Amino acid sequence: MYKTPVKKITVNNPGKGFAVVELFTSEGCSSCPPADELLARLEKESAGKELFVLAYHVDYFDRLDWKDTFGSPEYSKRQVQYGQWLRLPQIYTPQVIVNGSTEFIGSEEASIRKAISAQLNTRSNPEIKLQSHLSENSFKVHYQASGAVQGSNLLIAIIQKAARTQVARGENEGRTLSHVQIVRKLQYEKLTEAGNGAVTVTLPKGYNEKDWEVIGLIQNQSNGKVIAAAKATKFETIVDHNQH
Repeated sequence: MYKTPVKKITVNNPGKGFAVVELFTSEGCSSCPPADELLARLEKESAGKELFVLAYHVDYFDRLDWKDTFGSPEYSKRQVQYGQWLRLPQIYTPQVIVNGSTEFIGSEEASIRKAISAQLNTRSNPEIKLQSHLSENSFKVHYQASGAVQGSNLLIAIIQKAARTQVARGENEGRTLSHVQIVRKLQYEKLTEAGNGAVTVTLPKGYNEKDWEVIGLIQNQSNGKVIAAAKATKFETIVDHNQH
């Protein structure tokens, strides 16, 4: 099959901006694997850059004879909210949203890379810093936010870095699909007036420190724009020193 060559756009970060790439995808969608592959390439290129990628598996393809391993109605609801913010006639997969303000078909690599570069080269004033302290069944995320507009929410995304699924039915029957940066939990919190605080998050099933991470977003709830993002800098296990 002939494929139109994609002009490689270098993603660099001299402007000290950031880019959040949110992909809405499904294991039941035959058009989604190329978008999943693009997300994996972007993730590999994110080292040293303020580039954050997240994959939300929606559930509305589950009716087509394959239930997405990672699908959730919560992520479908988030995509519907983006449709309202961006005044879109419909939602679809694969769909990519960059910084909550522009949307693309998830396999439109050149356009997505151009949008990422534009955001990385646009200085961002709001900032957020995160640190997570891990305990047995949950962890506490401490945050410090500055420059956030009134009416913004803090979103804590718990991310599984990679997974593979053998699809037995549906549009991708017989394929083994690779996924990266899978959102396994998304928790919304209102920012405090002071811009700092702590949020307790219950650990998702299967969580382990090595293969998962935490990303925090600040999002304007009036227009959907993501105005700051950061990864949790460190996990520290809380040890009970009174145990013998």
